[in-house]
Amino acid sequence: SDYQQLSYNLSINLFQGGPLKSQSLMRDSYTPDVFQKAVINPRHWHGRTISELGRWYEKYFLDLNVQKAMKEKYG
Repeated sequence: SDYQQLSYNLSINLFQGGPLKSQSLMRDSYTPDVFQKAVINPRHWHGRTISELGRWYEKYFLDLNVQKAMKEKYG
């Protein structure tokens, strides 16, 4: 239909690529000095240290492997 043709042409011509400037609700909510004062610690990730995450993943994959082995052995 004409509507679909117009929609297709508009989307091809007008909406090329992503926005040149991205916006973030968090960034818009705080003043710039909050981000300047923030200290980024690569060993601390959302309240957990890397070693804690590593141990969690070790246990998780060990559990998955045990479940898989039990399923293969007992059905």
